[in-house]
Amino acid sequence: MDTIKNKKGFTLIELMVVVAVIGILASIAYPAYTDSVTKTRRTAAQANLTELESYMERHFTENNTYVGATIAASGIVNDNYTFTNPIPDLAATAYTLTAVPTGSQSTNDSCGTLTLSQSGIKGAAVSGCW
Repeated sequence: MDTIKNKKGFTLIELMVVVAVIGILASIAYPAYTDSVTKTRRTAAQANLTELESYMERHFTENNTYVGATIAASGIVNDNYTFTNPIPDLAATAYTLTAVPTGSQSTNDSCGTLTLSQSGIKGAAVSGCW
């Protein structure tokens, strides 16, 4: 006859405690993870805007105008933001670049649309996003 001392394994209570601990850790870690992903995507869009700014300045140097510079010609691709073609002012000496969040980025990111002008002025719906 086997005694209880020889049996090995987990009890149902021990298993439920482990499941509860994993649930608590996941409820803390998942929001932090999604926040980190959102910030990383925003940072990538900011880098894209800066790269587009460089492209615009190269175009201006070569053509003495911002007219004709397009996002497609720059080769910038970002799945979480849509970049609108820069709209030069009437004198074609100023522009504003915009990055509009799409998909889950638009619902998770409170910063909203990011902007960057030819004079380096950075904008967003919420301060501190740049």
